[in-house]
Amino acid sequence: MIDFLYTLDVAIFHFINVGLSSAVGDLFWPVVTDYDKTLAGRIVIVAIWLWLVIKGGKRGRTVAFLVIVVIVCSDQFSSFVVKPVFARLRPCHIVDGVPAVADVHLLVGCGGGKAFPSSHAVNNFAAATLFALYYRRWKYAFFGWATLIALSRVFVGVHYPSDILGGAVIGSLVAWLVVIGWRELTRRWIPRCVVDTVEQHAR
Repeated sequence: MIDFLYTLDVAIFHFINVGLSSAVGDLFWPVVTDYDKTLAGRIVIVAIWLWLVIKGGKRGRTVAFLVIVVIVCSDQFSSFVVKPVFARLRPCHIVDGVPAVADVHLLVGCGGGKAFPSSHAVNNFAAATLFALYYRRWKYAFFGWATLIALSRVFVGVHYPSDILGGAVIGSLVAWLVVIGWRELTRRWIPRCVVDTVEQHAR
């Protein structure tokens, strides 16, 4: 069963990474996958965070605080707990001169990190889940963006489909747990006039 699932994983990887590759995609996907490392991307991220704090009201301040907590928790859990347990090689890794997967269409540096789960998928789905809980009208946009980032990791050749699927699940669960913990904290210790809770946006 494990061999079958791995074979299927590689087949889907090849279909996306090689079969769906194009000249336009070769320019597009590297930019998307590392949007947070570009100057423009960082300016947009900081601008959104500042808007939440300054103009977002009680809900915005709550999300601005929680997004930091969520990203730190999701990233640390992914990088220092899950990845060492699975210790999975990336499809672009080469061991003793033998590639983990043949004919990878690699568009960015492979990196030395482990494959499962994709930290990009973990962190972006964690943020998307948080924002979707507080701004439900825009939930499809948030998850659409997270999905685009996750898929980019397969298109650029550094992660298997199962890496991004697992990352999406882990990131979403971490965000849920943080929000549940925040809800309990606010119920007991923090005045509602200071922070916002998910229940207020349930409708």
